[in-house]
Amino acid sequence: MEAELELQRAELELQRTALSEQFAELHSRSERIEHLKLMVAKLRHVIFGAKSEKILVQLGQLELQLEEEESALAEVAAELERIAPTPEPKPRTERKPLPEHLPREVMTYAPDADCCSECGGELRQFGEDISEQLEYVPDSFRVIRHVRPKFSCRGCDLIVEAPAPSRPIERGLAGPGLLAHILMSKFGDHLPLYRQSEIYARQQVEISRSTMAGWVGAASELLSPLVDALRRHVLAGQKLHADDTPLPVLAPGNGKTRTGRLWTYVRDDRPAGVEIPPAVWFAYSEDRRGEHPRQHLSSFEGTLQADAYAGFQHLYRNGLTEAACWAHARRKFHEIHIVHASPTTTEALNRIGALYTIEDEIRGKPTDRRLSVRQARARPLLAELRAWLETAQARLSAKSATAGAIRYALSRWHALIRYADDGLLEIDNSAAERALRAVALGRKNFLFVGSDAGGRSAAAMYSLIGSAKLNGLNPERYLNTVLAKIADQPISRIADLLPWNLQAPSPTS
Repeated sequence: MEAELELQRAELELQRTALSEQFAELHSRSERIEHLKLMVAKLRHVIFGAKSEKILVQLGQLELQLEEEESALAEVAAELERIAPTPEPKPRTERKPLPEHLPREVMTYAPDADCCSECGGELRQFGEDISEQLEYVPDSFRVIRHVRPKFSCRGCDLIVEAPAPSRPIERGLAGPGLLAHILMSKFGDHLPLYRQSEIYARQQVEISRSTMAGWVGAASELLSPLVDALRRHVLAGQKLHADDTPLPVLAPGNGKTRTGRLWTYVRDDRPAGVEIPPAVWFAYSEDRRGEHPRQHLSSFEGTLQADAYAGFQHLYRNGLTEAACWAHARRKFHEIHIVHASPTTTEALNRIGALYTIEDEIRGKPTDRRLSVRQARARPLLAELRAWLETAQARLSAKSATAGAIRYALSRWHALIRYADDGLLEIDNSAAERALRAVALGRKNFLFVGSDAGGRSAAAMYSLIGSAKLNGLNPERYLNTVLAKIADQPISRIADLLPWNLQAPSPTS
């Protein structure tokens, strides 16, 4: 008995510590948000009189950092509410009525039965509950008016009313379509929330940046179990494509940026005729240390197709099989060729091109067919290519760029030719590079993320958006469908909401 009490005391102390840390984070973020709001207000006052380019850039940086701090605050608050829900509902802030000019769509929810469940008496309507929800359909807003007529039994006065429909965010104003549009605009189209707010204002719909930041944070918390399910699916494969890219992160206080990292892991065996659904999982880290991929891939067992990043070497020494990327090897010759073409670079590109010609012919074929063709046709070409590279290297100055390209290929030769002995593997790592293109476009649009929390949110949303695209779905409609269902979805069935298990609504729905 005493041991059980001691165990309960220890568990209670752990819960108290966790709650204390959560409350401390809420307080810290609240203070940072107030400081950022003050700085934004000061800068707006400055540019009211003089349109300084430097000040406008600084203001944009602060707006982005502020929206991500507010999103992170909302995410922590949502998690805290899940861990330790407050016994009393929070007092509702006064909310502006939704614009009268927007079209209304009325949805009425009647009780399931037309008689009293207690005594069987006839029901009579004596009123109704009405709540409104702001929704977004492509290129327009509308208000969904949820009407729940109230009935009372003529026999015993029991009040009967249909249950309120669930919302993605409890008591939240945003419908799933609007949330999906905001998330897709921010993470798919790289449009910061303060710019979205300006766009919506032109449609006479006022949604503040801070309100949308709260919605993004709450939606991130809501979608996190789905991202975890996606990660488990990706890491369960026999082969992964991996790559990473720098992601500038705004450093608090000085307006400068530091370099975070976004890692991508792709499971896509369709080129080998395998019907298992493809998916991509992104992970964010504050730097590029090798401990991050080791942590990400701790449960993965199989072949990793990646570039020559030194941080992966520990994984290869500890059980993972290395498969290198011919696209990287080819690129080194191509970069030299476009500046200063030579017979050596021309020959190298032609020989590598012959390997890709074989791959074009067997793409989508079964693994055994791919293996037999590679053994019969690619293996001899690879042997000839190695002999030619060694001969060419002997003729060149060791300091020449072409010699450097040759050394890269020869130093990774065994990993480069591994694909020829396994029909499941690919000749290159293009699957991972394609997944990172959206990030590269984002860097051009918004230049950086506002915080580490913003980097983690971006990674989660890139995972869902990228996986929807890989499965041929419109990512915004997919998010719409998920957000309409996930609040009521049992955690044991969260995998039912993965892209390949879920039919997204049609464009007109």
